[in-house]
Amino acid sequence: MSKLEELFSLSGKVAVVTGASSGLGVEFARVFAAAGADVALLARREDRLRDAARTIESDFGVRALPIPVDICDRTACQKAFERIESELGTVGVLMNNAGISPTGRAEKQWPEAWDGTLELNLTALFQCSLLAAASMDRGGQGGRIINIASVFGHQASSLFRLSSYAASKGGVENLTRQLAVEWAAREITVNAIAPAWFPSEMTSGSLEKADIVDRMGGATPLGRIGRTGELESTALFLASPASSYVTGTIIPVDGGYSAW
Repeated sequence: MSKLEELFSLSGKVAVVTGASSGLGVEFARVFAAAGADVALLARREDRLRDAARTIESDFGVRALPIPVDICDRTACQKAFERIESELGTVGVLMNNAGISPTGRAEKQWPEAWDGTLELNLTALFQCSLLAAASMDRGGQGGRIINIASVFGHQASSLFRLSSYAASKGGVENLTRQLAVEWAAREITVNAIAPAWFPSEMTSGSLEKADIVDRMGGATPLGRIGRTGELESTALFLASPASSYVTGTIIPVDGGYSAW
């Protein structure tokens, strides 16, 4: 095994990715598979999951298990993790990627958008983390939990009205820190990635608005929004042996947006 493989190989690991039917979720699943992990893909759209799993198996020669599930359904979510452990083995990596981002004035987000956003972005993430951690304990080798937070988890947006999203991502950031502290003795690291604007299914509607890409790009020192693939290396680092002494950390991948 080369030094690079020692640092970044996920061979023999099982990686779980939520929100894995499109966009960033597929990117994360593919980079974990490229590093040698078998992957479980969780999302609601079965046809897209199956297409992604088929391509991953063909491209990387690993096992890819598509599991159609609404992770806000707590019973169904638990059964999904039981199936992962039964068919692939104990979880080694969890990428909590699923999320939504409704926009609109705060007054208009109460209560439906607020409840739905907190349920998926924070509550379901917490349950998935609990289920993954229990599986990691059974595996006896610890594990890696990676949450997708946001630059708007620690600062406000001047471009969009995001009260429920910002609140949920603020919760994700501090939950990341708390779980890292509580689970360190179990050799489970918990970290988060805080992206700025990236092209994805969730952001597609916003990115289509006139001048919005230029305005968002102009708000960063690098002068542009993120590009496809620019989150992959951070995800792989946090999933791999290279990050063995990193926990409780929120890593911005934002072109310098939060450095102003």
